[in-house]
Amino acid sequence: MLTYFDTPIFEISTSVSQMAGLRVIVKREDLNHPSVCGNKWWKLKYNLERAEREGQDTLLTFGGAYSNHIYATAAAAKELGFKSIGVIRGEAALPLNPTLSFAKECGMNLHFLSREDYRKKSEGSFVESLTARFGDFYLIPEGGSNSLAVKGCVEFAKEKLSSVDFDYLCLATGTGGTLAGIIEGLDGKQNVVGFSVLKNGDFLNEEVRGYLEHSGKEYSNWNIQTGFHFGGYAKQTPELNQFILEMKQHHHLPLDPIYTGKMTAGVFDLMKKNYFARGSTILLIHTGGLRPV
Repeated sequence: MLTYFDTPIFEISTSVSQMAGLRVIVKREDLNHPSVCGNKWWKLKYNLERAEREGQDTLLTFGGAYSNHIYATAAAAKELGFKSIGVIRGEAALPLNPTLSFAKECGMNLHFLSREDYRKKSEGSFVESLTARFGDFYLIPEGGSNSLAVKGCVEFAKEKLSSVDFDYLCLATGTGGTLAGIIEGLDGKQNVVGFSVLKNGDFLNEEVRGYLEHSGKEYSNWNIQTGFHFGGYAKQTPELNQFILEMKQHHHLPLDPIYTGKMTAGVFDLMKKNYFARGSTILLIHTGGLRPV
Protein backbone atom coordinates (compact mmCIF):
# COMPACT_ATOMS: atom_id res chain seq x y z
CA MET A 1 0.00 0.00 0.00
CA LEU A 2 1.35 3.42 -0.94
CA THR A 3 1.86 5.91 1.88
CA TYR A 4 -0.71 8.72 1.95
CA PHE A 5 -0.11 12.08 3.62
CA ASP A 6 -3.09 14.25 4.55
CA THR A 7 -3.10 17.48 2.57
CA PRO A 8 -3.88 21.07 3.58
CA ILE A 9 -6.54 23.47 2.34
CA PHE A 10 -5.71 27.15 2.18
CA GLU A 11 -7.37 30.31 0.91
CA ILE A 12 -6.10 32.65 -1.78
CA SER A 13 -7.49 36.15 -2.20
CA THR A 14 -6.87 38.23 -5.32
CA SER A 15 -8.30 41.40 -6.78
CA VAL A 16 -10.21 39.23 -9.26
CA SER A 17 -11.86 37.08 -6.59
CA GLN A 18 -12.63 40.13 -4.46
CA MET A 19 -14.27 41.98 -7.37
CA ALA A 20 -16.36 38.87 -8.13
CA GLY A 21 -17.35 38.47 -4.49
CA LEU A 22 -15.92 34.95 -4.31
CA ARG A 23 -13.92 32.92 -1.81
CA VAL A 24 -11.26 30.67 -3.34
CA ILE A 25 -9.74 27.73 -1.47
CA VAL A 26 -7.22 25.18 -2.72
CA LYS A 27 -6.73 21.59 -1.60
CA ARG A 28 -3.06 20.76 -2.13
CA GLU A 29 -3.55 17.13 -3.07
CA ASP A 30 -0.20 17.37 -4.83
CA LEU A 31 1.33 16.93 -1.37
CA ASN A 32 -0.21 13.52 -0.66
CA HIS A 33 2.89 11.59 -1.79
CA PRO A 34 6.40 12.60 -2.95
CA SER A 35 6.08 11.07 -6.43
CA VAL A 36 2.71 9.27 -6.77
CA CYS A 37 0.88 12.47 -6.01
CA GLY A 38 -2.42 14.19 -6.58
CA ASN A 39 -5.25 12.31 -8.26
CA LYS A 40 -2.79 9.66 -9.46
CA TRP A 41 -2.56 8.27 -5.93
CA TRP A 42 -6.31 7.67 -5.87
CA LYS A 43 -6.53 6.42 -9.44
CA LEU A 44 -3.79 3.87 -8.90
CA LYS A 45 -4.82 2.69 -5.42
CA TYR A 46 -7.28 -0.05 -6.35
CA ASN A 47 -5.47 -0.95 -9.58
CA LEU A 48 -2.33 -1.67 -7.58
CA GLU A 49 -4.31 -3.67 -5.03
CA ARG A 50 -5.87 -5.80 -7.78
CA ALA A 51 -2.53 -6.37 -9.53
CA GLU A 52 -1.06 -7.62 -6.26
CA ARG A 53 -4.12 -9.76 -5.48
CA GLU A 54 -3.90 -11.38 -8.94
CA GLY A 55 -0.25 -12.20 -8.38
CA GLN A 56 0.97 -9.95 -11.20
CA ASP A 57 4.54 -8.71 -10.97
CA THR A 58 4.51 -6.32 -13.96
CA LEU A 59 2.44 -3.21 -14.68
CA LEU A 60 1.98 -1.99 -18.27
CA THR A 61 0.43 1.34 -19.11
CA PHE A 62 0.25 4.02 -21.79
CA GLY A 63 0.97 7.74 -21.98
CA GLY A 64 2.56 10.67 -23.74
CA ALA A 65 6.08 11.89 -23.20
CA TYR A 66 4.98 14.32 -20.46
CA SER A 67 2.41 12.06 -18.82
CA ASN A 68 1.86 12.46 -15.08
CA HIS A 69 0.43 8.96 -15.18
CA ILE A 70 3.61 7.44 -16.61
CA TYR A 71 5.64 9.28 -13.95
CA ALA A 72 3.38 8.14 -11.10
CA THR A 73 3.05 4.54 -12.29
CA ALA A 74 6.81 4.15 -12.58
CA ALA A 75 7.26 5.53 -9.06
CA ALA A 76 4.49 3.34 -7.60
CA ALA A 77 5.91 0.24 -9.26
CA LYS A 78 9.34 0.91 -7.80
CA GLU A 79 7.96 1.57 -4.30
CA LEU A 80 5.82 -1.57 -4.26
CA GLY A 81 8.23 -3.92 -6.03
CA PHE A 82 6.52 -4.27 -9.42
CA LYS A 83 8.28 -4.24 -12.75
CA SER A 84 6.81 -1.64 -15.13
CA ILE A 85 6.45 -1.02 -18.85
CA GLY A 86 5.48 2.34 -20.32
CA VAL A 87 4.12 2.40 -23.88
CA ILE A 88 4.90 5.95 -24.99
CA ARG A 89 3.12 7.87 -27.76
CA GLY A 90 5.60 9.13 -30.37
CA GLU A 91 9.13 8.37 -31.40
CA ALA A 92 11.96 8.38 -28.87
CA ALA A 93 13.76 11.71 -28.60
CA LEU A 94 17.12 11.82 -26.89
CA PRO A 95 18.00 13.02 -24.38
CA LEU A 96 14.83 11.91 -22.61
CA ASN A 97 12.77 14.67 -21.02
CA PRO A 98 12.59 14.83 -17.19
CA THR A 99 9.34 12.82 -17.01
CA LEU A 100 10.69 9.89 -19.03
CA SER A 101 14.13 10.12 -17.44
CA PHE A 102 12.53 9.73 -14.02
CA ALA A 103 10.42 6.79 -15.23
CA LYS A 104 13.51 5.07 -16.60
CA GLU A 105 15.41 5.70 -13.36
CA CYS A 106 12.54 3.96 -11.54
CA GLY A 107 13.15 0.91 -13.72
CA MET A 108 10.34 1.41 -16.22
CA ASN A 109 10.92 -0.22 -19.61
CA LEU A 110 10.00 2.47 -22.16
CA HIS A 111 8.48 1.25 -25.42
CA PHE A 112 7.92 3.98 -28.02
CA LEU A 113 5.20 3.79 -30.67
CA SER A 114 4.35 5.92 -33.67
CA ARG A 115 1.20 7.96 -33.17
CA GLU A 116 -0.57 5.80 -35.75
CA ASP A 117 0.22 2.57 -33.88
CA TYR A 118 -0.54 4.18 -30.54
CA ARG A 119 -4.15 4.74 -31.62
CA LYS A 120 -4.57 0.94 -31.67
CA LYS A 121 -3.79 0.64 -27.96
CA SER A 122 -7.33 -0.44 -27.02
CA GLU A 123 -7.61 -3.13 -29.71
CA GLY A 124 -7.51 -6.70 -28.47
CA SER A 125 -5.05 -7.82 -31.14
CA PHE A 126 -2.68 -5.01 -30.22
CA VAL A 127 -2.77 -5.91 -26.52
CA GLU A 128 -2.09 -9.52 -27.51
CA SER A 129 0.98 -8.37 -29.42
CA LEU A 130 2.23 -6.63 -26.29
CA THR A 131 1.71 -9.82 -24.29
CA ALA A 132 3.67 -11.77 -26.90
CA ARG A 133 6.48 -9.26 -26.62
CA PHE A 134 6.63 -8.62 -22.89
CA GLY A 135 4.90 -11.60 -21.29
CA ASP A 136 2.07 -11.41 -18.78
CA PHE A 137 1.24 -8.03 -17.21
CA TYR A 138 -1.46 -6.07 -15.43
CA LEU A 139 -2.76 -3.44 -17.85
CA ILE A 140 -3.61 0.05 -16.63
CA PRO A 141 -5.19 2.28 -19.32
CA GLU A 142 -3.88 5.63 -20.52
CA GLY A 143 -4.21 8.20 -17.77
CA GLY A 144 -5.05 5.41 -15.33
CA SER A 145 -8.78 5.87 -15.91
CA ASN A 146 -10.93 2.77 -15.45
CA SER A 147 -13.63 1.64 -13.02
CA LEU A 148 -11.08 1.04 -10.27
CA ALA A 149 -9.65 4.54 -10.75
CA VAL A 150 -13.14 6.01 -10.50
CA LYS A 151 -13.68 3.99 -7.30
CA GLY A 152 -10.59 5.57 -5.79
CA CYS A 153 -11.72 9.07 -6.73
CA VAL A 154 -15.19 8.43 -5.29
CA GLU A 155 -13.43 7.51 -2.05
CA PHE A 156 -11.37 10.71 -2.19
CA ALA A 157 -14.48 12.84 -2.52
CA LYS A 158 -16.32 11.05 0.28
CA GLU A 159 -13.41 10.87 2.71
CA LYS A 160 -11.54 14.10 2.08
CA LEU A 161 -14.14 16.58 0.79
CA SER A 162 -17.34 15.78 2.70
CA SER A 163 -16.40 18.10 5.58
CA VAL A 164 -15.29 21.00 3.34
CA ASP A 165 -17.72 23.89 2.84
CA PHE A 166 -17.82 24.92 -0.84
CA ASP A 167 -20.25 25.61 -3.69
CA TYR A 168 -18.12 24.82 -6.75
CA LEU A 169 -15.33 22.32 -7.19
CA CYS A 170 -12.90 22.83 -10.08
CA LEU A 171 -10.23 20.49 -11.41
CA ALA A 172 -8.23 19.75 -14.55
CA THR A 173 -9.29 16.77 -16.63
CA GLY A 174 -7.51 14.72 -19.27
CA THR A 175 -9.31 11.37 -19.42
CA GLY A 176 -12.36 12.00 -17.24
CA GLY A 177 -11.87 9.34 -14.56
CA THR A 178 -11.09 11.69 -11.69
CA LEU A 179 -13.91 14.04 -12.65
CA ALA A 180 -16.40 11.16 -12.78
CA GLY A 181 -15.31 9.83 -9.41
CA ILE A 182 -15.65 13.20 -7.73
CA ILE A 183 -19.08 13.79 -9.28
CA GLU A 184 -20.28 10.45 -7.94
CA GLY A 185 -18.58 10.91 -4.56
CA LEU A 186 -20.21 14.29 -3.98
CA ASP A 187 -23.58 12.77 -4.94
CA GLY A 188 -25.02 15.91 -6.52
CA LYS A 189 -24.46 18.16 -3.52
CA GLN A 190 -22.20 20.77 -5.18
CA ASN A 191 -21.36 22.01 -8.67
CA VAL A 192 -18.36 20.37 -10.33
CA VAL A 193 -16.47 22.04 -13.18
CA GLY A 194 -13.83 20.16 -15.15
CA PHE A 195 -11.29 21.97 -17.33
CA SER A 196 -10.13 20.00 -20.35
CA VAL A 197 -6.37 20.20 -20.89
CA LEU A 198 -6.89 18.74 -24.37
CA LYS A 199 -7.82 20.52 -27.55
CA ASN A 200 -11.23 19.42 -28.83
CA GLY A 201 -12.11 18.06 -25.41
CA ASP A 202 -15.86 17.80 -25.94
CA PHE A 203 -15.57 14.00 -26.14
CA LEU A 204 -14.79 13.98 -22.42
CA ASN A 205 -18.47 14.57 -21.67
CA GLU A 206 -19.31 11.12 -23.04
CA GLU A 207 -16.32 9.58 -21.27
CA VAL A 208 -17.53 10.90 -17.93
CA ARG A 209 -21.10 9.78 -18.57
CA GLY A 210 -19.78 6.32 -19.37
CA TYR A 211 -17.88 6.12 -16.09
CA LEU A 212 -20.98 7.23 -14.20
CA GLU A 213 -23.34 4.66 -15.74
CA HIS A 214 -22.61 2.05 -13.06
CA SER A 215 -23.86 4.41 -10.33
CA GLY A 216 -27.41 4.13 -11.63
CA LYS A 217 -27.88 7.87 -11.17
CA GLU A 218 -27.96 10.85 -13.50
CA TYR A 219 -26.06 13.88 -12.29
CA SER A 220 -26.75 17.31 -13.74
CA ASN A 221 -24.43 19.32 -11.46
CA TRP A 222 -21.34 19.19 -13.65
CA ASN A 223 -19.87 20.49 -16.89
CA ILE A 224 -16.55 20.54 -18.72
CA GLN A 225 -14.97 23.77 -19.91
CA THR A 226 -13.12 23.15 -23.17
CA GLY A 227 -11.79 26.64 -23.94
CA PHE A 228 -8.77 26.70 -21.65
CA HIS A 229 -6.39 24.18 -23.23
CA PHE A 230 -3.94 26.95 -24.30
CA GLY A 231 -3.13 25.24 -27.59
CA GLY A 232 -3.58 21.60 -26.60
CA TYR A 233 -2.06 18.96 -24.37
CA ALA A 234 1.39 19.93 -23.05
CA LYS A 235 1.22 23.18 -25.05
CA GLN A 236 1.92 26.50 -23.35
CA THR A 237 1.53 30.19 -24.10
CA PRO A 238 3.36 33.22 -22.67
CA GLU A 239 0.11 34.30 -21.00
CA LEU A 240 -0.27 30.94 -19.24
CA ASN A 241 3.34 30.93 -18.07
CA GLN A 242 2.99 34.49 -16.77
CA PHE A 243 -0.15 33.53 -14.84
CA ILE A 244 1.62 30.54 -13.28
CA LEU A 245 4.56 32.75 -12.28
CA GLU A 246 2.29 35.31 -10.65
CA MET A 247 0.36 32.67 -8.70
CA LYS A 248 3.62 31.35 -7.29
CA GLN A 249 5.13 34.75 -6.53
CA HIS A 250 2.07 36.44 -5.05
CA HIS A 251 0.09 33.56 -3.58
CA HIS A 252 2.71 30.84 -2.96
CA LEU A 253 0.72 28.45 -5.13
CA PRO A 254 2.93 26.34 -7.43
CA LEU A 255 1.15 25.17 -10.58
CA ASP A 256 2.21 23.06 -13.55
CA PRO A 257 1.60 24.24 -17.15
CA ILE A 258 -0.01 20.99 -18.35
CA TYR A 259 -2.87 20.53 -15.88
CA THR A 260 -3.37 22.73 -12.81
CA GLY A 261 -2.05 25.92 -14.40
CA LYS A 262 -4.64 25.72 -17.17
CA MET A 263 -7.44 24.89 -14.76
CA THR A 264 -6.61 27.74 -12.39
CA ALA A 265 -6.21 30.24 -15.23
CA GLY A 266 -9.59 29.12 -16.53
CA VAL A 267 -11.21 29.60 -13.13
CA PHE A 268 -9.90 33.15 -12.86
CA ASP A 269 -11.06 33.96 -16.38
CA LEU A 270 -14.55 32.69 -15.54
CA MET A 271 -14.54 34.82 -12.39
CA LYS A 272 -14.06 37.90 -14.53
CA LYS A 273 -17.05 36.83 -16.64
CA ASN A 274 -19.29 36.38 -13.55
CA TYR A 275 -19.67 32.66 -14.21
CA PHE A 276 -19.78 31.83 -10.50
CA ALA A 277 -22.62 33.04 -8.27
CA ARG A 278 -21.53 35.97 -6.11
CA GLY A 279 -20.91 34.96 -2.49
CA SER A 280 -19.88 31.42 -3.45
CA THR A 281 -16.84 29.43 -2.33
CA ILE A 282 -14.79 27.79 -5.07
CA LEU A 283 -12.65 24.76 -4.19
CA LEU A 284 -9.71 24.10 -6.52
CA ILE A 285 -8.22 20.60 -6.42
CA HIS A 286 -4.47 20.63 -7.02
CA THR A 287 -4.12 17.27 -8.74
CA GLY A 288 -0.32 17.27 -8.92
CA GLY A 289 1.93 17.45 -11.96
CA LEU A 290 4.74 19.36 -10.28
CA ARG A 291 8.22 17.92 -10.63
CA PRO A 292 10.98 18.02 -8.01
CA VAL A 293 13.65 20.59 -8.82
